[in-house]
Amino acid sequence: MIDLGNGVEKARARHQSRAARETGLRVLTVAPTSFFSDYGCHVRILEESRALARLGAQIEICTYPGGRDIPNLTIHRAPGGRWGNDVRVGSSYHRVYLDGLLTAHVALRIVESAPAIVHAHLHEGALIAWLTARPARIPVVFDFQGSLTSEMVDHGFLATESPMFRPLRRFERWLDHTAEAVLTSSHNAASILIDQFGVPRDRVHAVPDAVNAAEFVPWWTVPEHLRFDGRQELRIPPGRQVVGYLGLLAEYQGIGHLLRAAAALVARRDDLHFLLMGYPGHERYRDYAAQLGIGDHVTFTGRIPYECAPELLALLDIAVSPKLSETEGNGKLLNYMSVGLPTVAFDGPVGREILGDGGRFAAHGDEASLAREMAALLDSPQRRAIGEALRARAISHFSWDAAGQAILDVYQRLLDRSNRARGHAI
Repeated sequence: MIDLGNGVEKARARHQSRAARETGLRVLTVAPTSFFSDYGCHVRILEESRALARLGAQIEICTYPGGRDIPNLTIHRAPGGRWGNDVRVGSSYHRVYLDGLLTAHVALRIVESAPAIVHAHLHEGALIAWLTARPARIPVVFDFQGSLTSEMVDHGFLATESPMFRPLRRFERWLDHTAEAVLTSSHNAASILIDQFGVPRDRVHAVPDAVNAAEFVPWWTVPEHLRFDGRQELRIPPGRQVVGYLGLLAEYQGIGHLLRAAAALVARRDDLHFLLMGYPGHERYRDYAAQLGIGDHVTFTGRIPYECAPELLALLDIAVSPKLSETEGNGKLLNYMSVGLPTVAFDGPVGREILGDGGRFAAHGDEASLAREMAALLDSPQRRAIGEALRARAISHFSWDAAGQAILDVYQRLLDRSNRARGHAI
């Protein structure tokens, strides 16, 4: 372990007079990814940081050398290596040395800024925090966004029958216990941590993903001529109903299932178009759509900047999320809901938790069921009412401001406990 104790105590003394003048809580966020990269966990890191900053916290983010900067966020990038520095999606051997460089960078930031809390995202972040914050006696919050080993299996990086699976599973279990508090992006993930990995219930806090409803506005507030122009720019033929997906393009996201379900629908009706927005597999899936004979009924946009997502979602008639992973969150559903889009998803605990009674659910992994549910929603005369109910649910249940306050409450409990422990030690 890195010996940071003396350095941090000196840093605390250096910052003592300045800290007395400031009300903001210093939080060092560890993001072992190429932040910001316009998908999933990056959106959670971004919106959590913004919500905490609105509540007065001072946020610093330590991340990989790759990614793009975000205005009004303090981002410290670790130095790069000689190989790939921009790892965005899934498991990669590049992460080994990038995590080593990030660990050294986090250690330096802890000494220089003396944070009150270290907020670690992903399992690599939890390990980095254990190596750096623990010796400095700084409380650690671990933001759990899905099982490490399950994600590696989902991404095809590991097989359950591999001799490495069980050792990695034990390592994951140990990592899950290293932080004083664990945040989860869904109640389902909280249950997984408690039931499968044995994390004490009082350490686990469900802080579900949320949505910025002021940015993701309902589609019916967008002038019709702008929606028409947007579809025309994407070369979507007039007169077609548009089914949309926004997110990573990968098999564990169910994109192959979606295209085969689309092919079944297009074979029966000619009034549909599928708008698939995201990366990194857009070229491969474009070829696959052509093989299925639906190339002229599918548009692939490639990577979409997060800031552009609201206006593109407003072009849709319905949205779909055929995600197959059962341990990760599904934040795209919240964006769909906020825009007022009737939504179809594969049935599962996370989708049920987010969409509630307003969602339509296809049998998990069943392409025929997915096609039937999409067709039923496209033909429903209640589509507008369904969308309005979903937006109302997004606003009432999934606010980033409420999530930020919940996280701040967890911080405060840890700091109170830490101060009591220091008092007893003295």
